[in-house]
Amino acid sequence: MTGSTQKAQAMVLAAGLGKRMRPITDTMPKPLVPVAGKPMLDHVLDKLADAGFDQAVVNSHYLGQMIVDHVGMRSAPKVLTSPESDLLETGGGVKKALPMLDRDVVLVANADVFWTEGAEPLFDRLMAAFDPEHMDALLALYPVSGAFGYDGAGDFFWQVDGRLKRRGDAPSAPYFFTGVQVLSPRLFENTPDGSFSLNVVYDKALAAGRCYGLVHDGRHFHIGTPDALAEAEPIIAGALEDERAKQATVGEL
Repeated sequence: MTGSTQKAQAMVLAAGLGKRMRPITDTMPKPLVPVAGKPMLDHVLDKLADAGFDQAVVNSHYLGQMIVDHVGMRSAPKVLTSPESDLLETGGGVKKALPMLDRDVVLVANADVFWTEGAEPLFDRLMAAFDPEHMDALLALYPVSGAFGYDGAGDFFWQVDGRLKRRGDAPSAPYFFTGVQVLSPRLFENTPDGSFSLNVVYDKALAAGRCYGLVHDGRHFHIGTPDALAEAEPIIAGALEDERAKQATVGEL
């Protein structure tokens, strides 16, 4: 899969305030906080490059010029920036960037998520599984019981046909949303102007029976605070070593 040279097929959300990561984020935006030797944002962009995306959009707001300057040094993927003078939240951020994005399908990922790959790279799996005839949204999920650092009650039930159901009033749900997804741009038709959450478009897709899930089969790390980052670093280092060893073994076959 190769991204269009005219329109990006991927967007990375990097405009958040990163309040829980203070005091680290007093002087840098959370997407530029180093994890395993490089900024969180670069881990996501490198995975996009590995998946064949040659162009991506990155939005920015808090200490946004630092992000603009950082991504300007990249060549793979080439990064188009979407600065936000007012914070537009996740939904508003994607909607603002739509003129730079593909009209048919867009992969969207949070800049501050970290995972290692399973049997196949997550981005490849999502793009291959997205079926525009039946789906408007395909969300990457992870089991609540298996994630490092996640202490929430879960977000979704994953039904036998792959469609999702929100936790609602249930005390817990087995899967949480990882912050990685494939969306149809048509979901943004008739959405609010300005700031709004991507939950608005998820609810639209859920109501139409067109919101599906895909369970990530690698490892996922939730890094929300400086203490969590310090605790995660050695575990992530080991997970990356395992991933590199697996890739090397596959390359020798």
